[in-house]
Amino acid sequence: MLQNGNNGRILVIKHGALGDIVQAIDGFASLRAGNPLAHIALMTSPGFLSLAKMMPWFDEVIVDPRAGLFNLAAAWRIRRYFRQDWSVIVDMQCSSRTQKYFAHFVRPGTRWIGTASGCSDPLPDFTGVNNRDRMVTSAQMAGGIVQSPDMSWLVTGAAQTDHPTVFTVGKKYAVLIPGCSLAKPQKRWPAERFAAVGNDLVSRGFDVVLVGTADDRDAVNAVLAASPDAIDLCGKTNLAGLARLLGGAAFVIGNDTGPMFLAARTGVPSLMVMGPDTDPTMSAPKGAAASWLQGTPISEISAAAAIGALESLGLKPNA
Repeated sequence: MLQNGNNGRILVIKHGALGDIVQAIDGFASLRAGNPLAHIALMTSPGFLSLAKMMPWFDEVIVDPRAGLFNLAAAWRIRRYFRQDWSVIVDMQCSSRTQKYFAHFVRPGTRWIGTASGCSDPLPDFTGVNNRDRMVTSAQMAGGIVQSPDMSWLVTGAAQTDHPTVFTVGKKYAVLIPGCSLAKPQKRWPAERFAAVGNDLVSRGFDVVLVGTADDRDAVNAVLAASPDAIDLCGKTNLAGLARLLGGAAFVIGNDTGPMFLAARTGVPSLMVMGPDTDPTMSAPKGAAASWLQGTPISEISAAAAIGALESLGLKPNA
């Protein structure tokens, strides 16, 4: 185990995306639990700076814009961080970029846990291993003690969102997440299925909220067209507000996308709908009440099947 002192310095690399950051939370907490006195820094992408600063496990957050290596000013800045006296670097990203960082930026002899060729502590074969468990293993190799922390550091405190349409305390609501990466439209469950689920939940007395980013606007609008009673919060929540919104929901249902991993991690009953592009063995969300359905293609999953899955998570059958 590492101890605080001249060499008690750990650098963790985790650039993102959001789902990957959420899946790394147990790894982050495990690393801190095993190294309580160490100085632990996280290197991440600019979009996750505010979220990372809220996490209770890091003493320092380093922003890596992931500029091209021929951007000499940016490359030199990142190299300076890697040339510091780190006792161990834990690569939880394991990308081609971090392999280049190891090859070109790191001091010879620096302990490196990851997949970079020639590193001191190569990770084992993770075929068929869930992403959460991969990163916990990385933490254990650096002296971590396995943890599964709660999310109170994120989901409590401030109001769920600053947007005036959202709820008083105790309101019963469900959240639908109909968007996902624009590059993978095949991962999107049809909007009419989300609308059918939303309308069913409205009939059971729930408010239904739609969330997403600006890139999800078309998907959200398609659901609204068939489920006009839903509340549109697309583009109206930051990460902290979204986490609090998800953490207060009765149910969350959505595609394979970052906010679904966040919802599952808060512990609320959550259902991810997946197509054939997602391997649930590796990428199913982890949480106290997380579930998933998979179809090939994703459109094979019916609204009735999704409602049945929500009932298995505690939704009372419709009278």
